[in-house]
Amino acid sequence: MYYTSRNKYLIDLDLNRWSEEKKIKGVKAILLLHFLAHSKDFRTIFYFRINNSIKHILKLYCKGEQNFTIDVNTKLGGGILTGHPYATILNAVSIGENFYVNHLVTVGEVDGKKPIIGNNVSIFTGAIVIGGITIGNNVKVGAGAVVIKDVPDNATVVGNPGKILLQPNDV
Repeated sequence: MYYTSRNKYLIDLDLNRWSEEKKIKGVKAILLLHFLAHSKDFRTIFYFRINNSIKHILKLYCKGEQNFTIDVNTKLGGGILTGHPYATILNAVSIGENFYVNHLVTVGEVDGKKPIIGNNVSIFTGAIVIGGITIGNNVKVGAGAVVIKDVPDNATVVGNPGKILLQPNDV
């Protein structure tokens, strides 16, 4: 599955990010087996990436995180990392590379419009990002923030409604 997957490159980026974060070194095949065996979060992402009938058989024996949902139409970049994404829903047009997400996060649609999320974005516990908005690159969405408007690159967003707290150019 891994070696023949059309998403092998993205799976490799995920493996690199997880192994760096967990400080585990080794050959990709061993790392893949390790994370598949020990992380429901990683399994959920892996099953999303392989997206074929074999994943349904695997899920019978080795379940992913039951309360972590990635919409099948979401274009998900490589290097995704999770912080126990219990009750997390990712339903976007696209999510860029090196995305980090915590638990209780909703990225979703309003009136059929979904967010576009850039590269190197982190969304923390309990945040909500909804509607046809664009989240730029290198953005941090703080815990509990509700984001319903576009966010420029290099911003930090906090509060409800989401307010841009700081941009590096403002310092």
